[in-house]
Amino acid sequence: MERSQFFSAQAGRFIEMPRHATARFGIGDVVRHRMFDFRGVIFDIDPVFSNSEEWYEAIPQDMRPRRDQPFYHLLAENEDSSYVAYVSQQNLLPDSDGGPVDHPNVPELFDEFRNGRYRMRRSLTH
Repeated sequence: MERSQFFSAQAGRFIEMPRHATARFGIGDVVRHRMFDFRGVIFDIDPVFSNSEEWYEAIPQDMRPRRDQPFYHLLAENEDSSYVAYVSQQNLLPDSDGGPVDHPNVPELFDEFRNGRYRMRRSLTH
């Protein structure tokens, strides 16, 4: 299988990955965590795990996701707070609520919410 690599500032190292990766969700999609009670809007996608080893090791071993799958950066919310989350593809589901995400940073990245997803601000796309 052909491989490629990129530098991850979060991990502080080069990350090796398959030349072609398939993400189930896209930027602007609203998703829900499979096990924990939070939802969010995707604002970035890593083709494989690209965070620090400390972050990965902090996850209990019996719950650790595989590294060889897309990981999503979310503007997340639960009943108590808003935050940024980093979640594996295996732990995300499409959000069934269908409503907007009430995260204070949403207006910085996205213009409108329509048909269950956000549209990224034109100034941020290339």
